[in-house]
Amino acid sequence: MITSLQNKAVKETAALLGKKKERDRRGLFVVEGVKLFGEAPAERIEQVYLAQSARAQLMEQYGEKLKALPCEIVSDEVFTKMSDTVTPQGILCLVRQYSYNIEEMLSKEEKEHLLFMILEDIQDPGNLGTIFRTAEAAGADGVIMSGKTADLYNPKTIRSTMGSIYRVPFFYAEALAAVMETLKAHGVRIFAAHLSGKADYDACDYREGTAFLIGNEGRGLKEETAALADERIRLPMEGQVESLNAAVASSILLYEAYRQRRIVS
Repeated sequence: MITSLQNKAVKETAALLGKKKERDRRGLFVVEGVKLFGEAPAERIEQVYLAQSARAQLMEQYGEKLKALPCEIVSDEVFTKMSDTVTPQGILCLVRQYSYNIEEMLSKEEKEHLLFMILEDIQDPGNLGTIFRTAEAAGADGVIMSGKTADLYNPKTIRSTMGSIYRVPFFYAEALAAVMETLKAHGVRIFAAHLSGKADYDACDYREGTAFLIGNEGRGLKEETAALADERIRLPMEGQVESLNAAVASSILLYEAYRQRRIVS
């Protein structure tokens, strides 16, 4: 059992929690909590840490999975040091990062009409995680992000995905323009959520290949990015509200596409 705060594993886990550079260097990210551990694919888990006080309960709940994985017990004091949450649940694990590319995301043979989210410079970890969660729920085929979008492996983002990180394909694009042209070449029509949009979002047809383009929380889409979309759409609003939260706007658009496709099917 690990009892020292100076233990190498404790320091390395803390570094993974706090530093994107370290996560990228090691190709790992930290998953914390019962639900996220339970849904984590066992083949991607490198190491599990259990708090001493939670060991018995967790072994009862996940004994078969834990027995097949490298597992270390740590004192409660040490676990608190390793944890990123206010109320630790007594379990965290190190998971290997995922790797996808646009070709893989476009090659889903079982789907005729693909659905994507394209995110430009989204900064809030909670927004990013919520978009992933909603993308999975609405049947999206992937999330494409600009290089300046928040780190998906940030612990706060991971928690916000509620497990969708394991199942929704994604990648960071060096140049969104090139990726958008590739999508168009594969029959995907791109709709930019934009204040200058002429068409209301629910007046468009999303039953064919579709991608929704969402911009930064504060400044929206860059004009040069929005100009690459096939159409600009707007979310009608009452009162004095000028814009919606990025995750809320994404959810509305994704579920409109999902609604239209459910009617067809």
